[in-house]
Amino acid sequence: MAGGGGGAAECREHLFKVLVIGELGVGKTSIIKRYVHQLFSQHYRATIGVDFALKVLHWDSKTLVRLQLWDIAGQERFGNMTRVYYKEAVGAFVVFDVTRGSTFEAVSKWKHDLDSKVLLPNGSPIPAVLLANKCDQKKDNGQTPSQMDQFCREGGFVGWFETSAKDNINIDEAARFLVENILANYRSFPNEDNDVSKLKLDPDPLKAESKSQCC
Repeated sequence: MAGGGGGAAECREHLFKVLVIGELGVGKTSIIKRYVHQLFSQHYRATIGVDFALKVLHWDSKTLVRLQLWDIAGQERFGNMTRVYYKEAVGAFVVFDVTRGSTFEAVSKWKHDLDSKVLLPNGSPIPAVLLANKCDQKKDNGQTPSQMDQFCREGGFVGWFETSAKDNINIDEAARFLVENILANYRSFPNEDNDVSKLKLDPDPLKAESKSQCC
């Protein structure tokens, strides 16, 4: 039995807080639901306040990753988010709707807001992945893939994906890509990050009952 105990000791568990931000109605909640629960709901309801969902990934034989996905919706109309939502986040998805060009124009504002409120322990921005959502529908932005690559380089995004919560396109791939970036950062400064996963995130700022609903 001792061998089993040794295996358990080697298994590493991480708790990562990931933000999902972007303009109202771009599909943030749908992306989270699709990723966490494998559902797509046609009914759109503006999210009020903050919601979060938990996704557990058996990353490899030695690594368990718990992703806490924070849907910071309903606050968009106030422009600036309060820092508590950003606190301790280690990664983010910035989402826009390919059928509405105005939501793409707002991406830089969201990225700037993110970078001004949360940083990695070494002072650099947290990894952010840009999601061009609703790619199953007719596009309203004339960005070519090479223009998007350039936009991400200049804007400080680690990458971008065309996604569709409706048709389940690239959601898992985008999340895997973001987690890879988060884990790479984790290995650069494991000590600070350990504090984030074990100490600060456990006493959750949200009420216990909202936690039980999402599990």
